Amino acid sequence: MNVEVERKFVCDPDIHTKLKDIGAICIGQKRFQDQYFDSPDFDLTLKDFWLRCREGCWELKCPVPKMTYNIQKDSQAEGLCSRYQEITSLPEIKAKLTKVMAEGLAHPIGNRNENTESDVGAAVCDTMDNWLRERNLTCFAKYTTERCSFSLAEEGVEGVVHVDLDQADFGYCVGEIEILVPDGGDIQAALQRIERTADKLGLCGGQRVQGKMDVYLQRHNPDHYSKLLAAHIL
Repeated sequence: MNVEVERKFVCDPDIHTKLKDIGAICIGQKRFQDQYFDSPDFDLTLKDFWLRCREGCWELKCPVPKMTYNIQKDSQAEGLCSRYQEITSLPEIKAKLTKVMAEGLAHPIGNRNENTESDVGAAVCDTMDNWLRERNLTCFAKYTTERCSFSLAEEGVEGVVHVDLDQADFGYCVGEIEILVPDGGDIQAALQRIERTADKLGLCGGQRVQGKMDVYLQRHNPDHYSKLLAAHIL
């Protein structure tokens, strides 16, 4: 499973020109809707697990403990970047969620036929309806994003850096510099490469930039937002 290493940034009016100047190539634009799910007590997000359905395909973002990788604590990118393991296999998502939600329960939730043939590959949201209802997981955030994507190659370095410019339908614009690191790959190298890309784009400031979810919850579910802040998730 890949680890997504990402730094968010504020989009200024010249960002397209800056990306072109450093050699980034526009690889397309798309529009998509995201739905995020959790229990009424926020059992998933308060543990930093994010269950998302994007245009019919499911993904679970899982926190990556910092001590898992050899990361320099004084790296600027370390404090500005997020790291999540991405699970896209529906049977694996169900198994992981069952385990996460069972933690702390006297009577853990069992695996109710987790692995079925209909789970193979990308799944339509409807196939999860019953499974979600059984676990009292409901949609707490839903929004649409217009995205313009770029790729940036670096001489002598394998792979590319992805840069996405996102405009959410609730009036928030944010940029993302992202590298997907294979399982067991070099997270420190990814952090350094993101930092170099940020420098090339003239990004400054030592504070994290809010993502779409931060702003959405601030505006639409301040109680959930405050609980995530108190738990040091956001």
